[in-house]
Amino acid sequence: MVDHRKILHVDMDAFYASIEQRDYPEYRDKPVVVGGRPEQRGAVAAASYEARRYGIHSAMPSRIAVQRCPHVIFVRPRFDVYRAVSEQIRTIFRDYTELVEPLSLDEAYLDVTGCESAIATAKVIKQRIQQTTELTASAGVSINKFLAKMASDVNKPNGLYVILPEEAMAFIATLPIEKFHGIGPATARKMKQLGIARGADLQRWRETDLVAEFGKIGSHYFRVANAQDNRRVDPNRIRKSVGAERSFAEDLRSLEAMSQALATIVDEVEARLLKAKKMGYTLTLKVKYANYRQITRSRTVDVPMQRATDMGPLAQALLEHHLEPQPQVRLLGVAIANLVPAETVGFQQLSLL
Repeated sequence: MVDHRKILHVDMDAFYASIEQRDYPEYRDKPVVVGGRPEQRGAVAAASYEARRYGIHSAMPSRIAVQRCPHVIFVRPRFDVYRAVSEQIRTIFRDYTELVEPLSLDEAYLDVTGCESAIATAKVIKQRIQQTTELTASAGVSINKFLAKMASDVNKPNGLYVILPEEAMAFIATLPIEKFHGIGPATARKMKQLGIARGADLQRWRETDLVAEFGKIGSHYFRVANAQDNRRVDPNRIRKSVGAERSFAEDLRSLEAMSQALATIVDEVEARLLKAKKMGYTLTLKVKYANYRQITRSRTVDVPMQRATDMGPLAQALLEHHLEPQPQVRLLGVAIANLVPAETVGFQQLSLL
């Protein structure tokens, strides 16, 4: 008999927007966007489920959100509140296992192999989160990280889905390729051109052929298509950098659209740095084009960065200096490296002027 791990992926439902609707009753049951307003050249950081029904999604320019829903409500982010709620949730997680690996403020992996029932544990955690925070979470239960992540997306919001070991291959076989965690829109398009529309199609490919088509990441596609994911839930992972990135459903073609998306990404990096209580000296910009060409450009400064007001202008300058003519960009990312504890340097601010 094979012993399988019991892995949970818990993902809060529309986390930032749901907190705003909880704290401000006038926002409830209405389309809410957390992010900058159109006149500020803002972008969507998060959207309530009511807003999502209009096709509004994260990283979308705010002016497009208004076009799709003229009565959408814009709310400025309150990252201090989001971090406090996130810590409440993580405290609940640690009541059931020490093996908790946060991915962001609103999601985490948990290894609950020591619990008698992973399903019962997931139900209790969801109930406690709702009682404590008045927010809902969706949970996936399975034998590895990839499957647990896929399961948590099945019944959102406020869902719970279980993929048993004997069901893993069949579940993957029916999964549309664009639903695979880690496969973005452009990769999905290329796979469909190769006849890979669902997991079953991917399962028929040999690893060597996937590597030939997609590079090293092809090995990862092969493994997850065959329910193989040996990554452990690591609560003590040492961070060498803190970053965030976004893939876009439609390629970005204008500097304005890229700048708006970049501002949202930088805000997310700030939130993660504040949560980690870190600052960093090196900013790296990542740009991936529609033709799969990828560039990274870095700049190291004399004073460590933590705030969006410092990182944003530097990231923007790197983008403008290195962007190809007539670009079609499918992904942007920003990371801060050469990290130091914030308390060792205080909150000095870098001036680029």
